[in-house]
Amino acid sequence: MQVLGIDIGGSGVKGAIVDSTSGELLSDRFRLSTPKPASPENLVKTMAQLVAHFDWRGKVACGFPTPFHNGKCITGGNLHKKWKGVHVADFFKKEIGNDFTVVNDADAAGLAEIYFGAGKDVSGTIIMVTLGTGIGSAVFLDGKLLPNTEFGHVYTDKGIVFEKYAADSIRKKENLSRRDWGKRLNKYFQHIEMLLSPNIIIIGGGASKKLEKFVDQIKITAPIVAATAQNEAGIIGAALAASNQQL
Repeated sequence: MQVLGIDIGGSGVKGAIVDSTSGELLSDRFRLSTPKPASPENLVKTMAQLVAHFDWRGKVACGFPTPFHNGKCITGGNLHKKWKGVHVADFFKKEIGNDFTVVNDADAAGLAEIYFGAGKDVSGTIIMVTLGTGIGSAVFLDGKLLPNTEFGHVYTDKGIVFEKYAADSIRKKENLSRRDWGKRLNKYFQHIEMLLSPNIIIIGGGASKKLEKFVDQIKITAPIVAATAQNEAGIIGAALAASNQQL
C-alpha cells in the first residue's frame, strides 16, 4: 500500500511517499517549515502545500505532536492551544480533501522501529523517545503499542517538566554542549528506567543522528540505540498506522 506519510514537528513538516509493506520511501523527502504560530488555520495551509507538492490524491498519514483521545487532541502540545479538542483527521480531510489517518508522532516513530528497525523482534518493554522541539515517547510490550503516552512530561526533582529541561530545543536555546546536555538526559533516562524497566530504549528525532556525541553521559542498565530510520521514522510509522497494521 502506498501512503503519503507526513511527520509534523515543532520546526518542520516533512513528507514522503511510503510503501507501508516494506517501510521503503518511494520518493525524496520534502520539508516545509512549521508555520508560526502553528494554529489549525495556518498549519492546514502548509499541509495542503505538501500534499500538492506530491500531487497526491490517495491516503495521507500524519504523525502529530499531541496526545489523542478518540481522534481529538487532548492538548495543543508544542503547536498551538487552538488544537485542543480538534479531531485532526476530520479537519484535514474537510480542508484538503484526502482521507487522513492521524496518530501521535512518537507513536508513529515507534511503529517504524518495531516493524522495520531497532525494535524488530525484540521482546519485553521497548521505549521510543524522540528528542526534538519536545520529548515524545512511545511504549511497546512484546510489539504491542500503548498509545498516547507522554513521558516527556514527567517532572525533575526541581519540579520542572523534563521536556522543558532536556529537549533538543532546550540544548539549542541554552547553547549546551553535547556533554552537558547528556548529563541532563542522564537524569531523564534514569527516571524513565526506574518507572518502566525497559529492555531497550530507542532514540528518535533529529538527535538520533548525533547519539554518539552524548550517549556516554547516560548511565542506565538498558541499552540505548539510535532509531534505524533516524529522522524518517515518523514518516514511515504514520504510513504503517494508515495501513491498519497497528493503531
